[in-house]
Amino acid sequence: MTAGTNWAGNHTYRARRLHRPTTLEQVQEIVAAAPRIRVLGSRHSFTGIADSAELLSLEAVSAAASPLAGIDVDLDGGTVTLGGGVRYGELAEVLRDAGAALHNTASLPHISVAGAVATATHGSGVTNGNLATAVAALEVVTSDGEVVRMARGDADFDGMVVGLGALGAVTRLTLDVEPAFEVAQRVFEGLSWDALSEHFDEVVGCGYSVSLFTLWGEDVEMIWVKSRTDRDGAPDGDLFGAVPAVVDRNPVVGLDPTPCTPQLGRPGPWSDRLPHFRMGFTPSVGDELQSEYLLHSSRAVEAITAVRAIAARIRPLLLTCEIRTVAADRLWLSTAYGHDCVALHFTWRRDPAGVLDVLTDLEAALDPFGARPHWGKVFRSGATRIAPLYERHADFVDLVQRLDPRGAFRNDWLEERVLGR
Repeated sequence: MTAGTNWAGNHTYRARRLHRPTTLEQVQEIVAAAPRIRVLGSRHSFTGIADSAELLSLEAVSAAASPLAGIDVDLDGGTVTLGGGVRYGELAEVLRDAGAALHNTASLPHISVAGAVATATHGSGVTNGNLATAVAALEVVTSDGEVVRMARGDADFDGMVVGLGALGAVTRLTLDVEPAFEVAQRVFEGLSWDALSEHFDEVVGCGYSVSLFTLWGEDVEMIWVKSRTDRDGAPDGDLFGAVPAVVDRNPVVGLDPTPCTPQLGRPGPWSDRLPHFRMGFTPSVGDELQSEYLLHSSRAVEAITAVRAIAARIRPLLLTCEIRTVAADRLWLSTAYGHDCVALHFTWRRDPAGVLDVLTDLEAALDPFGARPHWGKVFRSGATRIAPLYERHADFVDLVQRLDPRGAFRNDWLEERVLGR
């Protein structure tokens, strides 16, 4: 069975064999026998990060692992353990029934937990770490077929969590959970750039999770504010000149809001408000490409000003741009390693050549701010530029060599973007 294409359809996997094991033992046998192999998640990466001569899907392992699709909730211990093929939407259903919650979610519930963790994917919120920071333990099958289990506090744990698929096949994850909570979501429209520059910290901190959407025109079109009903006071009235929307909105101006999570301040479960999109619908636009860059939050206004200066280059290819925040962490290859971040996320029209061309100018504009590209999205920078952005980069390269000495999990993307040839 061939692997086909990624979710966006801009990358065709070269693998001619896609393994679908149903047991951990089968995963061990397949990995140990394969000269080159990678794990294929929900295919939401926009590059060849997951490609190899052979690919491995863990969806069947997760489904066979337990009666709850491989998901075991321990409310007393404050954790949930799940299989490597489980998606956030599936996990949310089980947690909701158990009265538990994750601290944060990505914009899309359609993506696999292991894939999101491995690439440091994130939600938003000035006090919220990315999704990988919820990992309390993980189980990895290394290239010799050995099962390695690591827990928070163990040596090398901080290097293994955001592993980019380079260390082995992540077959089980244990995440922190907390008691379930409700969120009210409200959209504000028409924030001036001057107001954003003057009140940036107040705007991004006005809710539990805040996302700004813009086409880099005359103003910021929308601010999506997600407030926890158990701790946050939702903004009352306008927001520094931005006014509350009176109907539901889609992050992409002009698109039907039906696929989006409920707005207008109606409280609901965390799992139905923290993502931007609902599980049963096509996520985002669908026919798109994505890029994202994270930089020190103290440079946010400067970076936004730099991007506005090249807005005329960006707009013809842009569907929307999301500006959000992520709290600092200590995971070696996390894009938020060492400092709080602002993230600039670009959703592009599916024009690969055009996007790569405009990224030349965009990355040049963001280079003075030490911007780190999101590992799962389209970017131009190579390992030579990226390595100095990560204090523990050399330690990660050493970890790759120790856990995968025969290079079974290496591929062209990893060599070019991370390890260096």
